[in-house]
Amino acid sequence: MQVLVCIDDTDNLESRGTGELASILAQVIEEQGWGKSFGVTRHQLLVHEDIPYTSHNSSMCFVAELKEDYLNRLIQFASDFLVHESAEGSDPGLCVLIPEKLSQREKLIMFGRKAKEVVLTKQDAYDLAKHMGIHLSEHGGTGQGVIGALAGVALRLSGTDGRFKGKLKIKSDAKIISVGEILSQTNVDAVKSLDGMVLKEDDLVELGDTLKAILMEGKCVLPVTAIETSESEGVRWQTCTKQQVRKF
Repeated sequence: MQVLVCIDDTDNLESRGTGELASILAQVIEEQGWGKSFGVTRHQLLVHEDIPYTSHNSSMCFVAELKEDYLNRLIQFASDFLVHESAEGSDPGLCVLIPEKLSQREKLIMFGRKAKEVVLTKQDAYDLAKHMGIHLSEHGGTGQGVIGALAGVALRLSGTDGRFKGKLKIKSDAKIISVGEILSQTNVDAVKSLDGMVLKEDDLVELGDTLKAILMEGKCVLPVTAIETSESEGVRWQTCTKQQVRKF
């Protein structure tokens, strides 16, 4: 079965980031033979003076294909892991969602979108999780991270929010590469313009310094933007800048 696992508020300014802890959890699933894990995504939440956060107030989520017998073992391991590995002063939260058992998908997604716009409370998160039968738990400090953990699974479930952890590794001597080569070298499902146009495999792309994939319509997508002039003939697209990718 498919599960979504999200953690939030596990770090401080000197510690490993929440994204690194999420990657370790995803790796443990495979090392223990519990199942397969896929792509950690970062989901930006509201930055507000009433919300305590380390630097950017974002949660980290990944997908796993898990044998049902191992679900409780994963939850117990993740809970213990957060208690022992979260940084001093953090307020870690954990959420584990089984999408196929969710009956009010849009209501959960709405919670995630609200977390990007308004200040929510722990009680808001716990009430919704209980109503929907979603595992939500806190593992230190104030436990405030449960809000972001629930919001993170909601935003991942929406299919169009967040960017994948890490930079894509694409080899190209001239910094010019075809879409087909990008697809063959990476886990990217599609290369799309910012307005959603899917590029063809023979389209050429100029590679910039920021090679980040985003979650769009449930796919891993490399976003690109049109260029009016290029030193190389036939090149109409370039990868997005860091500032352009940040909006995801």
